[in-house]
Amino acid sequence: MLDIFSHLRWQDALDIGLIAFVVYRVIHMIRGTRAMQMIIGLIVVLMAYVGSQMLGLFTLNWVLDNFLGSIILVIIVIFQSDIRRALTQVGAAPRFGGIERIQQGQVLEEVTRAAIGLASLKTGALIVLQRDVGLNEYIEFGTRLDARVSRELLESVFGSQSPLHDGAVVIQKGMAAAAGCFLPLSVDPYLSKSLGTRHRAAVGLTEETDAVVIVVSQEQGKISLVVEGKVSQDLDGPQLRSSLQALFGS
Repeated sequence: MLDIFSHLRWQDALDIGLIAFVVYRVIHMIRGTRAMQMIIGLIVVLMAYVGSQMLGLFTLNWVLDNFLGSIILVIIVIFQSDIRRALTQVGAAPRFGGIERIQQGQVLEEVTRAAIGLASLKTGALIVLQRDVGLNEYIEFGTRLDARVSRELLESVFGSQSPLHDGAVVIQKGMAAAAGCFLPLSVDPYLSKSLGTRHRAAVGLTEETDAVVIVVSQEQGKISLVVEGKVSQDLDGPQLRSSLQALFGS
């Protein structure tokens, strides 16, 4: 054992450390998500493959052998949204410094106040806060606003008489960039059937990007926060405020 460590180079230690860090980050990223369930399924398939070899089940072994032969392609197809989100987070720099951090805090406060007000009126809303991943592909199909974020603006956009109330408001770089934006609906079969179109749109966007989405339910007047495809429901004002501050480091 000592002889093995005596031949260990510093490059080997660095190599092992990097692999351990990557594995840790991958596990941290997929823990509690549908990706974890899919990985468990792949492990079961691999165990079945080994078992078919040991028991001489040639037909099953042939089928699984062909399936596992293209496993890299299968993994890319299954985990494409998770891979895309992970790659966009690589090398992400700190978002805000001094003045920008103060402005961001003001934006978050206005968004929080607007969500509370809309919830009290049982007015449905979908508010998207951009982080590192750009959302221009969704903004360009909405109605440009380029306006200062305020409670009054958001409440007027989502009012029942507004022609833009069905879409989402996208907040980009501290400004309300566009309204009436349509987001991709999630196709996750494990989502609760009780979640409506707004919630599914919020989940769909956060599966593909690192955006933070606030949903106000029109039926129940409840506030939800959606991040990385996970929905936190029935938040009150202080809970929403503290969650946003933690996510944006304000």
